[in-house]
Amino acid sequence: MNLVVTIDSFRLAQVFTISRGSRTQADVLTVKLEDDGVAGFGECVPYARYGETIESVQAQLDSVRGAIGEGMTRIELQNALPIGTARNALDCAMWDIEAKKANSTVWQLAGLEEPKPVTTCFTLSLEPPEKMLEAATRNRDMPILKIKLGGEGDLERLRAVRQGAPDSQLVIDANEGWSVADYHQMAPAMTELGVALVEQPLPADNDEALLGLDRSLPVCADESCHDRASLEKLHGKYDFINIKLDKTGGLTEALALKAAAEDAGFKIMVGCMVSTSLAMAPGILVAQGAHVVDLDGPLLLAEDRTPAIEFNGATMKPAHSTLWG
Repeated sequence: MNLVVTIDSFRLAQVFTISRGSRTQADVLTVKLEDDGVAGFGECVPYARYGETIESVQAQLDSVRGAIGEGMTRIELQNALPIGTARNALDCAMWDIEAKKANSTVWQLAGLEEPKPVTTCFTLSLEPPEKMLEAATRNRDMPILKIKLGGEGDLERLRAVRQGAPDSQLVIDANEGWSVADYHQMAPAMTELGVALVEQPLPADNDEALLGLDRSLPVCADESCHDRASLEKLHGKYDFINIKLDKTGGLTEALALKAAAEDAGFKIMVGCMVSTSLAMAPGILVAQGAHVVDLDGPLLLAEDRTPAIEFNGATMKPAHSTLWG
């Protein structure tokens, strides 16, 4: 197979801010595998939180270019590259080309049931309370709002969102931005305002403190959970895990992680980076039956792939095979 890697940028509908910074565009790496006139595609978003850059991910992809040309399989890929975004893009492209060569679909090759539409959260980025009130009011018809927090004034932000969207279910993502004291301060208000889930309140390297906390609200591991090897350290700290393909290193490990996590008693959230419909397409397969789906990347963009995943409000249909899978 021949490997082609491109850097693509997609404008965001508005500035997107979390506790670690802001962005105005989504910069993604697109992987294309070509063989005998058939092409498979994958997408990834290098993430500085995990020490990744566009250049470092390109270097990882280049490191296996020769092996891909010699016929490296998707199973061999799992050991050829570590978990992370480079392996994700390649893994998803391999699934795509396998399905096309077999005149089949990825869900059939993976032994899954035919995917159905799913309802995603819609994310409100971290802003001053008055701006978050405006954003919540604009999106009050979204059934689930995910709120980016993680800074001074979080309590006011939360109350502003609830005022603007009184009927929406609320999910909070602190992106490791809280201390134990912050959690204790926020917990009563979260309960009072009907928050359903708190995602990664404490830094991943300091989440042992969760063992001693009264988790009256479910807590979800994001930065603390990457692949199946992560699960052992999560017991007693978290109730949910957030599966993101850029963390797991692709659909292959994501499906295995989902099965292992469910067997271990964790509930499942499926998330994404700010990216395009190409990145969401395999995520929808993992999201089948998940308790919380957060695959709203395309809704945050001013421009997307063609063809794009079809949304009806917060409900997203499985990708058409001309996009992926």
